[in-house]
Amino acid sequence: MLAIILLLSGIIGLLHLIIMGLEMFSPAEKQADIFKMPLSFVKLPNAQIALKNMGIYNGCLGLSLLASLILFSGQQQFKVLMVLQFFVLIVGLYGGKTVTKSIYLIQALPAAITLLLILTQLV
Repeated sequence: MLAIILLLSGIIGLLHLIIMGLEMFSPAEKQADIFKMPLSFVKLPNAQIALKNMGIYNGCLGLSLLASLILFSGQQQFKVLMVLQFFVLIVGLYGGKTVTKSIYLIQALPAAITLLLILTQLV
């Protein structure tokens, strides 16, 4: 079970780095397509600032997940991963509600599964 939790956490961490890259460095056309937003909106300077700001948050979350795989072990690692997966779940639920429904499957569901697996190990 530990290996599955660590693998899922690593994948979710990498996913958030990919999301960061899309939000911060992709051309507006790709951002509009991926995030299901009108291109005219995505090209606005304030929309670009908001996307890059979200990218920083996703990048920090991804790096935190990956760092926790290296810096912690045992019960401490489970507790840190549990908090971070809970954050991912909240972000995924909000993103699925406000941006596009696919975020439920891409972010929220993997985080929920990993969180449940962690909770089974802590009980």
